[in-house]
Amino acid sequence: MNNIVIGTRGSKLAIYQSKLVLEKLHKLFPDLKISLKIIKTKGDILLDANLSKVLDKGFFTSEIQDALYNQDIDLAVHSLKDLPTSLPKQSYIGAILKREDHRDVFLSKNKVPLNAFNNKNIIGTSSLRRTSQLLSFYPDLNIQPIRGNVDTRIQKMLDGMYDGLVMAAAGVKRLGLEEYITEYLDLEMMMTAPGQAAIAVEVRSDDNELRLIAESLNDEETNMCVNAERSFLNRLGGGCHVPFAAYSNIIENGLLRIDALVSSLDGVSIVRKTNFGEKEKYMSIGLELAEMILSSGGEKIIKSLK
Repeated sequence: MNNIVIGTRGSKLAIYQSKLVLEKLHKLFPDLKISLKIIKTKGDILLDANLSKVLDKGFFTSEIQDALYNQDIDLAVHSLKDLPTSLPKQSYIGAILKREDHRDVFLSKNKVPLNAFNNKNIIGTSSLRRTSQLLSFYPDLNIQPIRGNVDTRIQKMLDGMYDGLVMAAAGVKRLGLEEYITEYLDLEMMMTAPGQAAIAVEVRSDDNELRLIAESLNDEETNMCVNAERSFLNRLGGGCHVPFAAYSNIIENGLLRIDALVSSLDGVSIVRKTNFGEKEKYMSIGLELAEMILSSGGEKIIKSLK
């Protein structure tokens, strides 16, 4: 194989991420000719859709996946948190790159900290996970939905439509927009989405040559951690637009730690738990944590969400 076509969304962040994959492949396989193909997804077209009400788990990925299955592209690059936790038999995640900064950040026009905000200020986020956790700490906040790419959202804030934003640190940093970050939110206040800040490379299951090429990019520890998070999410039946959160990392002695929570929409009811185990058992560690949360009141919260 001499030519590889990578499928990607057309946002600045998606293209940045796909170019990162392209550059890494070029270093490993200098003789390959690699190009990008931009594909519009429903998430790029339906810009007015409220993400909290979108039921399609492939809202940002399905068109790219279809192109992969139809062999219009050879590899698909996604933000991992956008990918459904279950993929069809035609494909699998061939690689997950080393994770960027996993945290969420607060941005404001004049570097005003989050704890100085009140119900007269408008904070933009389209994430129920972020909304519920913000309200848990600051019940009087005025949180309003916002759509658009990273740079579009920041421009809306600069134009005065929003006083502050909560976003993923990785996207802001990848686009070189750190100057707008007011503060980084720690996990005690804002636990992140499963798979947040990780880039996934999807490949067709029946293409062994491409499988080997994709797997050369895989970061083993990131793979273990994000799949622990995704196994937790899969057990709860959620996507990235529900108030579920999970973050995993490798700690001392080869142990994997995973923290997760389930929250009511208003942030009043939160069930939060932690689990540990040998890192090689990452999938079962995530599943065990899901059962712990379900049996500790999480199931009741999830039923109320439905």
